[in-house]
Amino acid sequence: MRSFLAILAAMLACVAPLSAAARPNVVFILADDLGWSDVGCYGGEISTPNLDSLAKDGLRFTQFYNTARCWPTRGSLLTGYYAQQIHRDALPGIPGGVQGVRQKWARLLPELLKPAGYRSYHSGKWHIDGKVLAGGFDRSLNQMNPGNFFTAAGSQLDDVPVKVPADESGYYSTIAIADHAVECLKDHAANHAGTPFFQYIAFLAPHFPLHALPQDIAKYQDKYLGGWDAMREARFKRQTDMGLVHTTLSPLEREVGPPYAFSGVLEKFGPGEINRPLPWTELNEEQHSFQATKMAIHAAMVDRMDREIGRVVEQLKAMGAYENTLIFFASDNGASAEMMVRNGGHDPKAAPGSAKTYLCLGPGFSSACNTPFRRHKSWEYEGGCASPLIVHWPAGIQAKNEMRQTPSHVIDIVPTVLAAAGLEKPAQWEGEPIPPAPGKNLLPAFEKDVTISRSSLWWLHEGNRALRAGDWKLVADKGKAWELYDLKSDRAEQHDLAGKMPDKVKELEALWQKQTDDFSSLSKQTLVNQPKRQGGGKKQD
Repeated sequence: MRSFLAILAAMLACVAPLSAAARPNVVFILADDLGWSDVGCYGGEISTPNLDSLAKDGLRFTQFYNTARCWPTRGSLLTGYYAQQIHRDALPGIPGGVQGVRQKWARLLPELLKPAGYRSYHSGKWHIDGKVLAGGFDRSLNQMNPGNFFTAAGSQLDDVPVKVPADESGYYSTIAIADHAVECLKDHAANHAGTPFFQYIAFLAPHFPLHALPQDIAKYQDKYLGGWDAMREARFKRQTDMGLVHTTLSPLEREVGPPYAFSGVLEKFGPGEINRPLPWTELNEEQHSFQATKMAIHAAMVDRMDREIGRVVEQLKAMGAYENTLIFFASDNGASAEMMVRNGGHDPKAAPGSAKTYLCLGPGFSSACNTPFRRHKSWEYEGGCASPLIVHWPAGIQAKNEMRQTPSHVIDIVPTVLAAAGLEKPAQWEGEPIPPAPGKNLLPAFEKDVTISRSSLWWLHEGNRALRAGDWKLVADKGKAWELYDLKSDRAEQHDLAGKMPDKVKELEALWQKQTDDFSSLSKQTLVNQPKRQGGGKKQD
């Protein structure tokens, strides 16, 4: 009997660590203002071999969505709720947005993973209310200064402001973010081996201002002189050949400029700047050169981000974690048509892409980066809210180089990660009930190309609104009438069927309104007097 008990005890002792070890590590990589077609495996010409390799050995989701804006996406990503449910974006008559503070029950993913022994690390942009470590992360590099990629000023390390040396040099944000992520992983391997980890890497690239290393810009210096029309056609052909899209290419909307008007912007940027996506043939030589240079800097920022992702992947391999690490890559919104000068201003005499410049991509090349879709960041057309999603997990995904067509959203990441880790979300937090979350577990789609069942996907931002139910999408600009599209054949939203199908419009509008009313009811129940800002509430776009 003693011998049997000894054997049983030894078996149980082995089971516990094996169960913990079987839980996957998770790395979520989020780009900022990246267009749907900027990555090579989504049709882009920018060199992204590391992301392309992850896609080749994993999955590409073709109908994955964000919220069309930075901070709502980040709040949704880490909670599994629509941003409006957690006071991180506004509802009609109910304040919210970048200054909104989540309810106590709206916990972040690291807090939900912690009971299973996960350690969590954050590297890069935050833009979520509250301090980072208070959200369950064990370590953090919070880059709070998007106005200059060449300085650590304004950043925080473990929620403590970084002291920047007077002679600071050699700093570049994208590299610094990867440096911190790699350092966290090395520390984990040395001091926490055998326990799972969650690494959230939120690059600022390629968000404006367009800042890149000179050697990276040189790689693309003359690549875009052919213009955005040619770039869109080339990307669309590659996407069609890949089977990524089954639609027509949307024409340039030459009357649609930046979403926000700032006086004097064109004068600050000089005669090479324009604020409309006019046909390339209508631009003069100076405009050709200026616009192509801006796109070259954007490409350089994406290229460098991919290289730094490669360093993170190499570290995962070096520490023996690569096989059982679930890696995601996505963007917080579509490419941006915004044009403004903030922070340190813009010196038109300085080298484009350097610290003294403050350039923005603008609506021309933003349209090309969102190929084949319409519009840009902040709009709820596909160009604003469609995101690439690459998923890679050798130990958990048998499929290689396959696509998944199911409509999905950043609200699905939390339930998917919890399911992969074998965890269930608690029913309450500190005695307060946790409301049902709208996100869905995507693990069935990891296995095969199935459609995850859901009634709809819903959007609202600054009056722009949309709803997708099946292949039908209802969408409208602020104050404008609803438009209706069949995304199965018209993903580029070119053929408005609202006039022909008024009953379908009414049906979907009622569904959008019901969801809006439900969110408003929840928000009113939990709305309390809260401070305008906590930690990450500073508006950064």
